[in-house]
Amino acid sequence: MLPKMIARWAVAAIAVPLAIAGARKVSERMEARRGSTRATRLLRRGVSAAERMTGRKRRRFAW
Repeated sequence: MLPKMIARWAVAAIAVPLAIAGARKVSERMEARRGSTRATRLLRRGVSAAERMTGRKRRRFAW
């Protein structure tokens, strides 16, 4: 029971923010290389939605 709860917490606290940051970086790199496309706009929209759902805001210079 306890290991399952710890695993859920780890996913919510670590994996989801890392996935959000990764998607943001991929979108930025694709946009820098090819310009704004449907894929980059979709990625940015997905990142924004995920940040709203998790209650996280993008903080600059925060660790």
